This record gives sequence, C-alpha cells and structure tokens, in this order.
Amino acid sequence: MFKIVIDQQRCKSCGLCIEFCPKSVIETNPELNEAGFHAARIVSQDDCTGCGSCALMCPEACIEIYRVEVEAPANA
Repeated sequence: MFKIVIDQQRCKSCGLCIEFCPKSVIETNPELNEAGFHAARIVSQDDCTGCGSCALMCPEACIEIYRVEVEAPANA
C-alpha cells in the first residue's frame, strides 16, 4: 500500500499530476491554498499503485510517495 503526500502550500495547480495519474486518485481541491491556487488533493489513497507518475511530473516537487507496511492479520 502507498501513501501520497501533497504539499498543499507549494502546489500551483498545474494539473500534471492529475493528468498523468493512471488510477485517477488525484483531483483539484475546490479550496484555495495560501498562494491562491486550487492545489491538488488525494481522492483515494487505497487505489494508489505507487507508480510515481504524479511525483515525477510535478514541476514544484511537492508530491512524495511512501510505501506503507500493512500487517498481516494474526491467525486465530
């Protein structure tokens, strides 16, 4: 599983992360950030495959992707 973190204050709403996400897990936030842009936000963390396309395309380098370790359920 992966976690995407977008620095809302650095995002300038170029839309490249949204355009290049193969799973459509990013959308434009209707609220403005401090700079007056509609920053990108995550729609569904669970659908992220961790491909990194969003982070690679971001000209502001405001997207980070982390691998989240998921514990296996204990056998009862």
